[in-house]
Amino acid sequence: MLRLGFPVVGVTDLDRAAAFWSAALHLTVSDEWSSAAWRTLTGPDGARTLGLMRSVSPPEPRPRLHLDLFVDTTAEQATEVARLLGLGATRPDWDGYPTDPDFVVLADPDGNVFCVVDLSRAPSSG
Repeated sequence: MLRLGFPVVGVTDLDRAAAFWSAALHLTVSDEWSSAAWRTLTGPDGARTLGLMRSVSPPEPRPRLHLDLFVDTTAEQATEVARLLGLGATRPDWDGYPTDPDFVVLADPDGNVFCVVDLSRAPSSG
């Protein structure tokens, strides 16, 4: 039976990406499911949650598929955005925000964009 696995992010520096995403999402790098070109990050229950794959192509500035990270309040969103920036995320130039967005666009240290979404204000209008 076919089933959905987990998201995979292409990165140029596996160690840097594994350190960022592990800290960002409170995950652990799995020794069992990792290699020289791949890292699998697992949750507290050992479930495979995120894959990191060595990539030579640059990140897309406007990817059709990206990660949404959820928080429950506007205050939590501000706290998490600040924490992620402290871990090495950046704020890319993003001109696609609606008038009153419920999300903040960030990029991981490799330049892959993702959003931090405040569920108390979702969905964004526009």
